[in-house]
Amino acid sequence: MASPWDIFQAKQITVDYVHAFEVLLQQIDPDAIGRIAQYLRNAGDRGATIYVAGNGGSAALASHWVNDLGKATKGAGKAPLRVMSLSDNISWLTALANDEGYERVFSGQLENFARPGDVFVAISASGNSLNLIEAVDLARERGLLTIGLLGFDGGILKKKVDDYLWFSTKKGAYGVVESGHSLLCHVLTDCLAKHVSVHRDGKEERAYDMMDRQSLKSVRLGR
Repeated sequence: MASPWDIFQAKQITVDYVHAFEVLLQQIDPDAIGRIAQYLRNAGDRGATIYVAGNGGSAALASHWVNDLGKATKGAGKAPLRVMSLSDNISWLTALANDEGYERVFSGQLENFARPGDVFVAISASGNSLNLIEAVDLARERGLLTIGLLGFDGGILKKKVDDYLWFSTKKGAYGVVESGHSLLCHVLTDCLAKHVSVHRDGKEERAYDMMDRQSLKSVRLGR
C-alpha cells in the first residue's frame, strides 16, 4: 500500500513533467518541420536512402521511426521510402564497437551504403555523442544531407548538421527531450503519409508547398 507521501510525490512528479513537456511543445517550429519533411519527401522521390541512428532511448526511437516511415508512408503508384536504422544490426554494431571502437558503430556501416544524395538523421538529446558526430562527418564527406533531432544546447551536432529540429532545454532533461523527439517523428511521418494519400486520390496538389528559394538560402548546406 503506497503511503500518502509516495502518492503526493508521484502526483507532483507527474504535474512537473507534464508542465515541462507543455513548455517544450511551445518551441515547435512548423516551418522547420516543413523543411525536414520536404527533405525526406525529396529523398523518397529520387530513390535515395534515409539512414537514422541514435543511442539508448534514441536508438529505440530510430527503430520505431524507421518502422513508421517504411510502413505508414507506402502508397499505390509511389515508390516506398528506402529507410534504415543503423542502431538495429546488433551483431554488426557490436563487431564495430569491439574491433574499431564505439565511435565507429554508425560511420562503419555508412561506409558500406552511403551514396551522394542520401540522407542521414542523427537523433541525440545532447548533440555530443561521438559516434553520431563521426557519422555526420562521414555523411557530409560522402555528399549526404545531414539532419539532427537535438535537445539541451544542441551540442556539437547543432554546428555540424545541415539542418535540425532542436528543443532547447537544460542539460540532462532526457525524458522530455526524448518525448518531444518521438512526437516530431510522428508528425513528420504524418506529413509524408498525407502526401502519399494525396497521390492515392490521383490529385496533383502537394500535401505541403515546395520550399521557395529564400527558404533554401536559410539552410546551412555545405558549411
